[in-house]
Amino acid sequence: MKIAQAFDLARGDVVAFVGAGGKTSLMVSLGYELAEAGWRVLATTSTQLASEQLALFPCRLPADTDARSISQALGEKLFVVLHGEINGGNVYGPSPEWTRRMLDRLDSDILLVEADDARGLPFKAPFPDEPHIPPETSLVVSVASLSALGKPLDDEHVYNSAAMIDRYGFVENSPVKSPWLAQVLRDEELGLRGVPTSARVVVFLNQTPERGYVRGRARMIARLSLQNERINAVALGSVRGAEPVLELQRAVGALILAAGGASCPYLDALLPSADGGGALANLTEQMMRSRIDHIRLVTGKRAREVRKAVKHLGVKTAHNRAWKSGGFLSSLNVGLASMPGRVAAALVAPGRAERIPPKLIFHILSAYARGDGDFIVPRLRGDFVAPFLIARKYWGDLAQAPRCSDFSEIIRRFEAHVSYMDADASVSFGHNETASESRSGHRQISL
Repeated sequence: MKIAQAFDLARGDVVAFVGAGGKTSLMVSLGYELAEAGWRVLATTSTQLASEQLALFPCRLPADTDARSISQALGEKLFVVLHGEINGGNVYGPSPEWTRRMLDRLDSDILLVEADDARGLPFKAPFPDEPHIPPETSLVVSVASLSALGKPLDDEHVYNSAAMIDRYGFVENSPVKSPWLAQVLRDEELGLRGVPTSARVVVFLNQTPERGYVRGRARMIARLSLQNERINAVALGSVRGAEPVLELQRAVGALILAAGGASCPYLDALLPSADGGGALANLTEQMMRSRIDHIRLVTGKRAREVRKAVKHLGVKTAHNRAWKSGGFLSSLNVGLASMPGRVAAALVAPGRAERIPPKLIFHILSAYARGDGDFIVPRLRGDFVAPFLIARKYWGDLAQAPRCSDFSEIIRRFEAHVSYMDADASVSFGHNETASESRSGHRQISL
């Protein structure tokens, strides 16, 4: 995945890079990537760069250069860094007031700002006067390198280690652990210090390997970091890799549709039996075991009994008042509307899906994180099987769509956006709501 895709950039953005472990390299790589796409990219620093780092940019100009010359350089080189004073081997940024004036008078598409210093170390906590994020910033990228894992927690290996020790009681000189990175990155007084309230935040975990144990550690750090609602996404990757972003981890919810309909025979099978079991509770537990934090059960017919069946699991419910006449789509829209605003996509499972293999959920979430699709429909031997994944960007269109009786009709309406996944034929499924309709010529995701 490209960096710009992972960061969901738009023309007019001001992007500030903070943290440690690859800020400059990430800013430079993004600048070249955007320039190759035809964007006019300005870069600068609100702190300092090493003077030799100026050679990383295709064009370098003093910040007091006149607007016409800067515009001409942008037209020729597409990627220009503007700097202030050069002194003692360091390049200093222009004054904070300059950023606001520059945005008003220059015709760039985007401004990239290195807004923090870490002395080349892989992990940091800021001092009280750091970082230096311009108030106009629309996206803050917080960087940490996984090369910090296992290194001693001291000032030789970690920037301002004392702040972490004082705040959390970490033991000085002990090996840096994965949860520590997440604790610092999501901390309002450390990793999120100085972030404007209107800015989005994306964490970039640099030096994430393509496979192996450390890749799993990165996913855990991402999951823990996302517990702070200020963080929109966590990118796992390596600035110097051929594919800079391996995964983009975001908050994903799950909907279990158990509203039934005017004539619905399957609810009896879902509710608890005499021995206390129940397919609906089992399905909910499967979603919980997949570490999905935002689960909603949509009720309708016999809502009180359905809620009672999952009460012990502490799952939130949303009631579909139009369950008699609204059909499948009304339940789907009620569930999507109940999701927290930070949820980027939702897994959708009809309540009659008695068993969903955990590894299928894993493959769907992995495909979404890799950017392989954002409207993902698994198929098994030509049949659609649950769960389906639908990104938030489609939810508004679903809310406006005419009534649909089942998911196959929704797929027909959105087929231009659908990515199909071939579910492993060796997986044992329970009874899923399916539509026997095989399609070809669409995006295909391989496991």
